[in-house]
Amino acid sequence: MFLKVKLNWNVVIPAENLDIKGLMLQKAILIRLLDDFAAKRATRDYGYLLAVTTLDKIGEGKVREHSGDVLFPVHFTCLSFKVFRGEVVEGVVHKILKHGVFLRCGPIENLYLSNQKMTDYHYQHADSACFLNIKTGSRIEKDATLRCVIIGVKYMEAQKEFQAVVGLEGDHLGPI
Repeated sequence: MFLKVKLNWNVVIPAENLDIKGLMLQKAILIRLLDDFAAKRATRDYGYLLAVTTLDKIGEGKVREHSGDVLFPVHFTCLSFKVFRGEVVEGVVHKILKHGVFLRCGPIENLYLSNQKMTDYHYQHADSACFLNIKTGSRIEKDATLRCVIIGVKYMEAQKEFQAVVGLEGDHLGPI
C-alpha cells in the first residue's frame, strides 16, 4: 500500500558547502536531504521510502560547535510503500524451489509463498520447475504474476528491508 507521510529530519550541511547566497544553501540542503533519503531505504514504521513529494519547510540552521557544520531541521512530505497483514497484493515469481516460490512486489524482493499455502498446486520438476494445478491447468512458473494475500510481515533492521509470507487461500487469488 502506498502511504503519504510527513517527516521531520535534521540535515547537516558541511561548513565548506555554505555560501552567502540563499539559493545555493537551499540547493545544498535539498541535495543532502535526497542523499540521506536514498540511503535510508526503509523504516519499520513507514516502509520503503520512495520519493520526496514536497519540501514543506526548512528551519533555522544551528552551528555545531566542534565541526562548524550547520544543522537544519527540514519538514517534508514523501511517498512510501508498506504491506500489511491481510492485504491482497500482486507479485512476480523470481525463484522456484521445491518447497515454495519467492515473489517480488514493488520494492519488496522477498515475498515467500510456501507450497503448504497453495494446496491445489503440486511441484513439477520438468524442463523448468513450476507448480501445477491439475484441476485447472494453471501454472506458477518463473515470471508469472500472482495475486496473493499477506499472512505475515517482518522488518529486517540490518538490511533495511521487509520480508513477507503470502498465501493463495481466498477468493480470486492465484496466477493472473
